[in-house]
Amino acid sequence: MKKLPLIPLLAALCTGCVSDTGGGRDRFLRSLKPVANPGQVIATELAFARAAQDKGQWTAFSDYAADGALIFGQSGAFEAKPWLKQQANPAKSVTWNPHALWSSCDGSLAVTRLGFAYPDNGPVGVGFTVWQRQKKGEYRYLFDFGWATKTPEAEPDIIDAKVADCAKGAAPADAASDVQRSSDGTLQWTFAYADEGSGEGAGEGTRSFSVWMLADGALKQVAHVSIPPQGR
Repeated sequence: MKKLPLIPLLAALCTGCVSDTGGGRDRFLRSLKPVANPGQVIATELAFARAAQDKGQWTAFSDYAADGALIFGQSGAFEAKPWLKQQANPAKSVTWNPHALWSSCDGSLAVTRLGFAYPDNGPVGVGFTVWQRQKKGEYRYLFDFGWATKTPEAEPDIIDAKVADCAKGAAPADAASDVQRSSDGTLQWTFAYADEGSGEGAGEGTRSFSVWMLADGALKQVAHVSIPPQGR
C-alpha cells in the first residue's frame, strides 16, 4: 500500500496540459496504462463541493452523479438521478471537505471520507463518496453516504491519500455477491441495510459500509461503519 501526501491540484489536472491538436491528446491518453490519480479525485470532490455552493446543492449532486449512482438514505439506498430531478435546491447548501482517500491501483475506483456541515449551525457529520472514473477520464460518484455526528470530525492538515498495491488476481473481499470492485480488483466496497421493522425508528434501518484495499499481498479492510437509525 502506498501512502501519499495530497498531490498538488494543478499537477493532478495535468491531462489538460497536453495539446489536443488533431486528436493527439486522446490518442496519447489511450496509449497509457491506467494509473491511480488521487489528486484528480480530491480535486473533483472539492469542485463538487464548490458547485453545491455556486449552482445549488441538488444541481451539483445531479451534475456529479454517474449513471445508476445511489444515495444511501436513512430508509435505504435509492437511485440518485430520478430523485434529484424532483428536488428544489435549498437556499443554502451543505458544505463538506475530503479528509481521506483510498484508490485502486489503476485509478478506476476511489473512495473518499469527508466531513460535512449544514448551514446556520445545523447538523454536522461524516460521509463517504465512491468515485468511478468515466470513459473520458473524469470522475463521477457511484455512491453517497453520510450520517450526523455529535461533533464535527477534525480536518487533517494533509488529506491522507492511499493507493492500493498493483497486483493481478486479487481475491474477493468476501463471498458476498454484492461486493463491487475496481477494474483491477485492488479496491472493493459494499453496503448493507437492515430494516428495524417497527417501534421507534420504524421505516429506518441500520446502514453499513465497508471498503477493502490490496496491501502487502492481501485485501485489507480500510473502512467500516455501521450506523443505527437516528436516536438509537
